[in-house]
Amino acid sequence: MTDGIRTQRIDEFLDGLGSHSPTPGGGAAAGVAGASGAALISMVANLTIDKEGYEAAWNRMREIVPVVAAGRAELLDLADRDAAAFEAVMSAFRMPKGTDDEKAARRDAIQLGFEGAASVPLQVAERAAEMIDLGREAIEIGNEHAASDGLSAAYLLYAAVECAVANVLINAAALKDESRKAELVAAVQRIRETARSDVDGAARAFAVRVR
Repeated sequence: MTDGIRTQRIDEFLDGLGSHSPTPGGGAAAGVAGASGAALISMVANLTIDKEGYEAAWNRMREIVPVVAAGRAELLDLADRDAAAFEAVMSAFRMPKGTDDEKAARRDAIQLGFEGAASVPLQVAERAAEMIDLGREAIEIGNEHAASDGLSAAYLLYAAVECAVANVLINAAALKDESRKAELVAAVQRIRETARSDVDGAARAFAVRVR
């Protein structure tokens, strides 16, 4: 992958995702899914701002727009960083191992690579999870005709969390540092609990809207 994900056409990104290359992979896909969710929250907000009948929500929607715009940009950056992080793992495995020193350097590089490959999707999960509840808020006070877009946003962000968590766990499993592995596992458990609660809240808000 030579071009940044944010500059690629959708079909180019999907071609890369579906190729024999391991990058971009699930972590990058998680970032793109989360960015899509953030964009949909912005859509609901922009369909609410200055819309007659939603005056009470205008200011809050104006506050949300830059928040999700920043989240969208960060998730796209993290998608690129995720691909780069796993490429570092693959590069480490290709290091020479003819001498004891080379073997030691290779082991260290592999562990460092797996640390990065776990840390980046952790950031994807954290960032995506932070915005799920904004989807609920968009559903509750935003333009009712865009409520399905708000719920779609929440589900995309939740999918981003779960996909990113899977990538954290598979890379954390390769770490020799048991303390760091435990930290990563505990972190993703907390994120998943919050994300699950927030996406359920968004689903309930949508059910009220369409009742």
